[in-house]
Amino acid sequence: MRALRWRICVTVLAALICAVCLSVNISPRFAEPWLPDPIRLGLDLRGGVHLTLGADIDQAVSQSLSLLGQDIRSSANDAGIRTRHLRHADGRTLEFVPLKHEGIEQLSNLLRDRFGQMAVGSAISSGSGEKLLVSFRPEWEKQLRERIMDQTVRTLRGRIDAFGVAEPDIRRQGDDQIQIQLPGVTDTARALQLIGRTAQLTFHRVRHDAAPGSPTPPGAAWYPAAQGSRSGGSGLLLDRTPLLSGQDIVDARPAFDERNQPCVSIQFSARGARQFERVTEELLHEQFAIVLDGEVQSAPVIQQKISGGKASITGSFTTEEAQDLAVVLRSGSLPAKVSVLEERSVGPSLGEDSIRAGLTAGAVGALGVMLVMQVCYGLAGLLANAMLVFTVSLLFAGLGLFGATLTLPGIAGVVLTIGMSVDANVLIFERVREETRKGLSPANAVDAGFREAQSSILDSNLTTLLTAAVLYQFGTGPVRGFAVTLALGILASMFTAVFASRLIFDLWVRWNGAVNCGLVPPIAGASHNPVARVSSGKERGFVSGDPGFSPPDRPR
Repeated sequence: MRALRWRICVTVLAALICAVCLSVNISPRFAEPWLPDPIRLGLDLRGGVHLTLGADIDQAVSQSLSLLGQDIRSSANDAGIRTRHLRHADGRTLEFVPLKHEGIEQLSNLLRDRFGQMAVGSAISSGSGEKLLVSFRPEWEKQLRERIMDQTVRTLRGRIDAFGVAEPDIRRQGDDQIQIQLPGVTDTARALQLIGRTAQLTFHRVRHDAAPGSPTPPGAAWYPAAQGSRSGGSGLLLDRTPLLSGQDIVDARPAFDERNQPCVSIQFSARGARQFERVTEELLHEQFAIVLDGEVQSAPVIQQKISGGKASITGSFTTEEAQDLAVVLRSGSLPAKVSVLEERSVGPSLGEDSIRAGLTAGAVGALGVMLVMQVCYGLAGLLANAMLVFTVSLLFAGLGLFGATLTLPGIAGVVLTIGMSVDANVLIFERVREETRKGLSPANAVDAGFREAQSSILDSNLTTLLTAAVLYQFGTGPVRGFAVTLALGILASMFTAVFASRLIFDLWVRWNGAVNCGLVPPIAGASHNPVARVSSGKERGFVSGDPGFSPPDRPR
């Protein structure tokens, strides 16, 4: 009796939680801070933007090599090893030319001791002296490429979260592509600008040893000036290798400069502040260019060494542009430049048509299943139909409770759940019928039927649940939506078929003392059937032929 009461409490509690979770979807007036949010609709139902981005991993690896070359040169200078210049040989190799002959061996030893990720080649004679070629080790470069892609995905996710998109889907696709789905996004242009903006902030030394149109000196490149920038002219000649990058930025906020124009105030980390102080000291009274995504934003002349790690980026910004730039700098610059390979927009009207078609398919499927169950199992079929409604209600409550997203394939998962949930009831009902044919009492028939069918139900549902987990882990947005509803539907159907249905049957047997709910096998003949009719002339059910059995009295 205590176990029965415990099962009643669990079932009632599940029904109450289900009703509370579904109430917020019925009307906004039921929404409370402590209640879960309404069910979120995916891109195919709500409309939005689907993007496929390509990441330039090679360029990111080359830039990482350049920045590491600056660290190597700085460490070499601290160790008393002077180098003539540092430059890229082919984008994947650095060339160091020490001032002294013995500097080759000293630099090689320094690299092996402090920079284990670098592969040191042999010295090569050149017109300017012996040079040392240095590159990444292959295994280190492979790890670096993985980190660049992972960091790119994390950075994009941070930007999209700051943009306020609910339930975005951001996933890697192959070695250098990223798939993004933004449900409910209406300002597509701003979303593309925020996502696709690399926000690579670098600081370069301005060179004055070549005029526009003349041959570009080695190690230098012309950078265009940003529209409306104060750097003057159409572009500046800068060192190709940056002196400092924005990777050490810990904070960025929109602000206003001394001319009351929007700008972005940045704060470096302790390491970045030391580098910024060193660079401004080396370039005292020289021009210093601030480059954002390959465009010169400003090129001030450094009047004094700047300590404290604070600086500002000025340019022809609007207030909204300054806010967006602060967001992307604060969330981190993209380590790899990204480009839009594919863009698709889904209109809200198409999503409404999908919802209408999905609901129609679900309703037709549910009504068909209910009709079959009612015809085949009578009163037990009515119970199965009630459990079916309970299962679907638990599924949608779970979507809201766990913050999952309902997609068009997810609706297909709901329809599939309808068929799978009654499948468990069919197994149980047929087992109960078999047990009653053997002459077992109603209570024993119900107990044996559920016990014998339970193992089959658990095995089949657990294997399907494992499949749903694999689909969720390795699938993309629509496939993951199907996996979520399939998994929640499996858990809900197992609860209703094995737990809630068993409770209803136990209560029915305790009340009536017989299984008189459409599960009684047809009678072949009273003389050959080891069951007896219950008195009163009406067929209330079947009881065991055991003389020691007597049905319990109806509770008053």
